[in-house]
Amino acid sequence: MLEKTQALSDGETNAPTRLQQLLWWLATAEKELLNTCVIDRNRYAIVGMTVMGTWLFATLAWTYFFSTVTGSWIAAILLGIFMGGIILSIDRALIKGISGNSKKKAIPLLFRTLLALTIGIFMAQPALLYLFDKEIKVQVSIDNEQRKKEKRASQDSVYASTKKELTDQRNQLQLQLNTRYAEVSAARDSFISETDGTGGSRKIGLKDIAQTKERAYLQLDANYKTLENQLQPQITRVDSQLLVLEKNIQQEQAHFEALLNNGFITRIEALNNLVNNNNSVAYRYYLLVAILMLIELMPVIAKTLLPDGSYDEKVRLREALEKELTLKNHERELALKELHNQSAFEQDTQFIKDALKEADSERRKKMKEQITSWQTGNNSTLDATWQKMKRDTFLQQEE
Repeated sequence: MLEKTQALSDGETNAPTRLQQLLWWLATAEKELLNTCVIDRNRYAIVGMTVMGTWLFATLAWTYFFSTVTGSWIAAILLGIFMGGIILSIDRALIKGISGNSKKKAIPLLFRTLLALTIGIFMAQPALLYLFDKEIKVQVSIDNEQRKKEKRASQDSVYASTKKELTDQRNQLQLQLNTRYAEVSAARDSFISETDGTGGSRKIGLKDIAQTKERAYLQLDANYKTLENQLQPQITRVDSQLLVLEKNIQQEQAHFEALLNNGFITRIEALNNLVNNNNSVAYRYYLLVAILMLIELMPVIAKTLLPDGSYDEKVRLREALEKELTLKNHERELALKELHNQSAFEQDTQFIKDALKEADSERRKKMKEQITSWQTGNNSTLDATWQKMKRDTFLQQEE
C-alpha cells in the first residue's frame, strides 16, 4: 500500500531534468501538466526524441544542400540551421494538432502525412547526394561530356548552311585550279617525253614537235599562274572565313564548357541517370528514400500510434476549464460594464433634473425682465421680444 502511495504521489515531487524539459518542449507538451503524469512523461520524451532526430537530420541535410550552391561553409551552416528551425516549427505544429479527436479524423491526418512526405522527399535528396557522392561525380563527368557533344552538334547544325556554302565555294575555286594544273602537268609530261625520245616522234632533243609542245606547255603554265593569281586570294579569303567560323564555334563551345558544373540540379540529374541506368543503385536508392522519408514521418507516426493517457485527459479538461472561465469572466465583465453604464445613466439623469430645477427660477426671472421691457415700450415688437426670450432662456436639444 505504501509503494502505491509513493508511486501516485511521485509526480507531485518530480523535478524534470533539462533534457526532459527539452524533449517535452519538442513534443509540445505542457510541463506543468505533464510533470504529474508518471506514464506520459516517457511517452512524450519518446515523441520529443523523434522530433529532435528529425530536426538534426533536417539541419544536416539543408547544410549539405546549401554547401552545393554556395562556396562558404559558414553560410551553408547558418542557412542549414535556419531551415532546420523551420522544419522543427512545422513538425511541432503537426504533432500539436494531433489529439485524441483528430486521430479519428482521416482528412487532417492525411493532410499532415502528405505534408510530412513532401518535406521528407525533398530532404532525402541532399542525403542521397552525400551517400552516392563518388558515383555521382563519375556520372556528372559522363553527363557533361554528353552535353559537350550535344552542344557541338547543335552548333554544327546552326552553322551548317554557312559552312557548306563556303566549303562549296572553295571547292569550286580549287577545282578550277586543279583542272588547269592537270592540263599544265599533261603538257609538261608531253614536252618532256618528246625531248627524251619517248614521245610520238621518237627523236631526242628540241626538235620541231618538242618545241611546239614546249610552247604549248609554257603558254598553259603562264595561263595557270595567271588564274592562280586570280583565284588564290579568293580561296584564301574563303579559308579565312571558315577559320573565323570555326573559331567562333570553339569560343562558344569553350564558354559553354565553362558553365558546366557539379551543382545541386546537375547532381540530381546525374543521380536520376545513375538510377535509371543501374538496377543495383536503383534498388538501394528507393530503399534509402523510404528510410529517409520515415525519419521525417517519425514524429507524426509516434504521436498517432501512442495511446492517449492521463496527460491528454488533463489537457482536455484544462482547456475546457479555461474556456469556461473565459466565458464566465467575459459575462462578469459585461455585467459590470452594464452596471456601470446604468448607474452612470441614473446619476446623470438625476443631475440634469437637479440642474434644470436650480436654473428654473433664474429663467423665470429673465422671462419677466423681457416682458417688462416690452411693456414699458422699448420700441420692440412682441415677436422680437419672443425670439430674444427663446435665445436667452431656452435650452438647446442634444444632437
